[in-house]
Amino acid sequence: MTSPTPTPLAEDLPVSERPTRRRGLVLGGVGLAALAAVYLALVASTGDGLPRGTHVLGVDVGGQSEAAAAATLQRTLGPRASATIDAVVGSDHVSVVPADAGLTFDPAATVHGLGGRVWNPVTLITQYTGGPTLEPVVVVDQAALSPVVAAIAADSDAPAVEPTIDVRGTAVSVNPGKNGRVLDQAASSAALAAAYLVSSDPVTLPLVEASPTVSADSAQKALDTAQAAVAAPVKVQVGAVTATIPAASIAEALSFSAKGGELVPALDGNVLRKAIGSSIASVETPGRNATWNVSSGKPVIVPSRVGHGVNPQLLARDVLVVVGETDPVKRSVKAELGSIPPTLSTAQAKALGVIEQLSSFTQRFPYAAYRVQNIGQAAKRVNGTLLLPGQTFSLNNTILERTPANGYTKGYVIGPGGVFKEDLGGGVSTSATTVWTAAFYAGLERVHTQAHSIWIPRYRAGLEATVAWGSFDMQFKNDTPHAVLITTVMKDTSLTVSMWGTKVYSDVTAVSGPRTSVTPFPTVYDATSTCHSQGGEPGFAIDVYRVFLKGGKEVRREKISTRYRPGPNVICGVDPATKPTPSPSVKPSVTPTPATT
Repeated sequence: MTSPTPTPLAEDLPVSERPTRRRGLVLGGVGLAALAAVYLALVASTGDGLPRGTHVLGVDVGGQSEAAAAATLQRTLGPRASATIDAVVGSDHVSVVPADAGLTFDPAATVHGLGGRVWNPVTLITQYTGGPTLEPVVVVDQAALSPVVAAIAADSDAPAVEPTIDVRGTAVSVNPGKNGRVLDQAASSAALAAAYLVSSDPVTLPLVEASPTVSADSAQKALDTAQAAVAAPVKVQVGAVTATIPAASIAEALSFSAKGGELVPALDGNVLRKAIGSSIASVETPGRNATWNVSSGKPVIVPSRVGHGVNPQLLARDVLVVVGETDPVKRSVKAELGSIPPTLSTAQAKALGVIEQLSSFTQRFPYAAYRVQNIGQAAKRVNGTLLLPGQTFSLNNTILERTPANGYTKGYVIGPGGVFKEDLGGGVSTSATTVWTAAFYAGLERVHTQAHSIWIPRYRAGLEATVAWGSFDMQFKNDTPHAVLITTVMKDTSLTVSMWGTKVYSDVTAVSGPRTSVTPFPTVYDATSTCHSQGGEPGFAIDVYRVFLKGGKEVRREKISTRYRPGPNVICGVDPATKPTPSPSVKPSVTPTPATT
């Protein structure tokens, strides 16, 4: 067997035949060194600024330091960031000021952390192929945005109408509910935030259908109850006396309210009590709550008195149990006679500290029958309100929903786009302004006030308030250690509201700042038969400072900021730009008359 020939070592071969591996390693090392040199050169070329070609909404900030880039973005995109947003609700346009809506652009955060030399090879390459595009950092303050959207909704919403039970005499019927169309506030907030800064196009705010909470079946069930309730009288046994509540009185006392998807019946005990008052007078002794007489300019206590007889609230509770019965035998209740203590005794009244006038404010207004009725109804319900320490006053809860059943009629209110329209309760905002201004000068704590969307010249700018049922309220808190009594005096062209209690401050004054961000008003033409002409008012922003004084020295100052949208100049008729020019003999009148509210 032949042994294999051994492989010669490299050292044993001729030089020309030896492998060239070492030479390749040397050449490879030279190549890597060259690449490293190029890489380091590229790194060095990036400098300490942002990557070359960096853009934000088309603005080139490449190569700039973070501070310089932020300044560039503020200079170039700042005006765009503060520009008014055109929001579209249905066919109406509403201007939204970003600063008021909590929408702000943060240039520094947009470029933060992007400065310095670039070491990533991929990022290095992108610098020479266009550079990165950054999204702007937008800050959304939802606490500021939500009220702005809610105010838009208050102007534009057509809420669902709940079914109601109509009681006329002893005839009852059901008024069916109706679907409404309201602003989707969450989606609208998101749409405004998404469009801010990145788009100058109008932003359409979505409307959604709103259904009544009470179904047709529930309304029919309530109608059946109402028909049974007014079908016959109810007997009331009071000691040895038997009294009868007529069916007509039951109908007068009966009402229904939507709660939990049902129309829930209620009875006014005072109406029922009045119906049997003469029959049970021989076994009753009337009572009285303590109150105050302020006619002398100083509150004087009118003492309370304990009564003896039938409690109206308990009577209503007992009668409500049997009004649905159709068997006459079962339509009877037994009411017990007993002491009826006053809800406010003389001793309690004395301890409340209602000893002097805190403030008084009179708001004047042009006479209109609807104003006298609506403002008068509100004033009647506010008069005599006793606000205990720590309690919060709510105007909506006090004056109730503005419906015909509650004594309100149609009047003019501010509608979409600042154009006045007719609606129930028009003019009630005068009571909101008067009550709030009196509370302002009484030094009571502001909980929530909302100014009109446009300025109405008879009100002091920044020191007025409005309300909208189901949308926003006017509220203030009695933050003093004593009770506050509220009284009203209503006249055909003025409302006076006075606050009584114990002064905490020697004086409270109002100081108005200058009007800023003044915006001219537009002119619109309305050729419809429902047009109501109105004069235009510019939009503006204003700060009002409430200054609290003790012993003539300022101890506290509170700022209230208000921004008014421009109120359009509405001319009833066709826009001259869209119709032929009239002959010289025709002299059309387009002078607007002041809007009535």
